[in-house]
Amino acid sequence: MSIVTRFAPSPTGMLHIGGARTALFNALLAKHHKGKFLLRVEDTDRARSTDEATQAILEGLSWLGLTPDEAPVFQSQNAARHVECAQAMIENGTAFRCYTTQEELQARREAGEAKRAAAKSDDLSDAEKAALRTEAVALLAPFRSPWRGGDLDPPAPDAPFTIRLRAPDDGVITVDDGVQGTVSIQSSEIDDLILVRADGSPTYMLAVVVDDHDMEVTHVLRGDDHFRNTFRQIPIYQAMGWALPEFAHVPMIHGDDGAKLSKRHGALSTLAYRDMGYLPEAMNAYLLRLGWSHGDQEIFTFEEAASVFTMAGLNKAPSRLDLDKLNAVNSHFIRAADPDRLLALVSEEVSKLTELDDALRQKLELALPTLKARGNTLPEVAAACRFLWDANQDNLTKNARKALRDDKLIILAKIREALDQTDSWTIETLEGVLGAFCALHTLSMGQVGPPLRAALTGGLPAPDIAPVLYWLGREDVLARIDRHLPA
Repeated sequence: MSIVTRFAPSPTGMLHIGGARTALFNALLAKHHKGKFLLRVEDTDRARSTDEATQAILEGLSWLGLTPDEAPVFQSQNAARHVECAQAMIENGTAFRCYTTQEELQARREAGEAKRAAAKSDDLSDAEKAALRTEAVALLAPFRSPWRGGDLDPPAPDAPFTIRLRAPDDGVITVDDGVQGTVSIQSSEIDDLILVRADGSPTYMLAVVVDDHDMEVTHVLRGDDHFRNTFRQIPIYQAMGWALPEFAHVPMIHGDDGAKLSKRHGALSTLAYRDMGYLPEAMNAYLLRLGWSHGDQEIFTFEEAASVFTMAGLNKAPSRLDLDKLNAVNSHFIRAADPDRLLALVSEEVSKLTELDDALRQKLELALPTLKARGNTLPEVAAACRFLWDANQDNLTKNARKALRDDKLIILAKIREALDQTDSWTIETLEGVLGAFCALHTLSMGQVGPPLRAALTGGLPAPDIAPVLYWLGREDVLARIDRHLPA
């Protein structure tokens, strides 16, 4: 059997990390089995679905590299097919036309709530309270329409109706879940749920089942917030005589305090993490470990994960978002990134801070192999490079001002002369020049380094002095020193 998975987001909001993780799991499962990973945009809620959200979902998946193997399916375009299936269910007796109005349904709910409230009265006997509670349960139980028996005539030939599933009354509905194991409920807990509304539009429950069948989806891997939906969808599969896919419901991601994930925990859109300077491969590697494991390995590339990914590795317990861990994973992938790609990404961040010309780009290219380890995100790496274009002349730190007092300027002037006379401008040569200068003048690097570093960076963080000299270049180094020497 060829494995077919799908990711089915609703375009009523952005693609958040929980959805991104679901897409990742589905893509990996399909990749592992050499199957197909499909995308279905579930836009049946036309009032809340937006083109902006759809584009954000597609852009987020593209950024993560989770590209479907076929063109996306838009659920709203299949409405005629959904209604066709509901009509077929009427013909085979597993669905029926229901003429119960919304007003009648609301009256039933209100009556049930009223009886439940009355059962709390102190003026009633225990027997009366029990009877009221029984009536309330009956009114508030899963809806069973009086029309399902077929013994009632429609109120008028043109009366509006919905199409409802003839839900099973007896037995159990069982889900053999790939994560949670075998779970069953009583069939009587399931409504005669609406398949087609009175306006002729199909409902989500019907559309999902029909589309999964027509797309030949073999594995439905989604969040456990859909578990209840699965029990309601199985009778639709059975009513159509269709084989069930394999289901797997993954626990939700929680905040670091164990509470439901929210924006205060970092439940941002996937593209927000891109804009914050996280790499897509880092997001995938981190999200993968939020709910799946394989041995002791902590960090996987997509290819590594695909080679070993199975549903057996999915966790049963909710995972917790840990931004410190995400930063560590992102730092790992920044250090491992292709040099040309990293240069382009960091250059884009630097261009937000200053004008990026060819000279600065060359300095970045020289410095990044060292400075890339100084940040967890791309903006942090760009900030670590700031001294390459900013000598901080107008905002010297307290230590920099102290290092540039008059008695230190004598040393700085002599260092400038030694650097100006240097023939070769490499890190090794510059280290030798500084060492020879200290030996000649009986000075330590603790005496030579501070005024030189202060003149070059104004106190901005920077690594060892010889690499800084090399990255800045002779011309820039001498110009920065000259700004602090007497004319």
